Amino acid sequence: MNKSTIREITFQLLYSLEIQKNYETDTIELFLNNTEINSDKIKQEIINDVNNINENNNEIISHISDNLKSDWKLERISKINLALLKLAIYEMLIKKIPYKIVINEAVELAKKYGEDTSKSFVNGVLATVVKKNSLEE
Repeated sequence: MNKSTIREITFQLLYSLEIQKNYETDTIELFLNNTEINSDKIKQEIINDVNNINENNNEIISHISDNLKSDWKLERISKINLALLKLAIYEMLIKKIPYKIVINEAVELAKKYGEDTSKSFVNGVLATVVKKNSLEE
């Protein structure tokens, strides 16, 4: 299973948890047991990422809020875009995955799952995060 597929499943799980507002272990395990993942190692990696995103939620939300245009409020962001932004910001700032990879993957997921405007919205917020956090090469 490639990293893009793992990232997509992680996003789907985050989105599901955003909707349910339930980050309990049983909920996460039930979701993962209904995927095509056969590797306990990969399942554990996804669980660790989701738990780390949840533990760093305030910091991640702060990064999202601080990088929205002035006429945008956090509550206005769709759950899909919010899950994408949380995952991408976590990957860039905490996991230290190169921002070009993260943004490209987030935009592709936004095209697949989001609204027509999702890809440009996600790209814009993440590009601002990169600039403000001096992640550019």
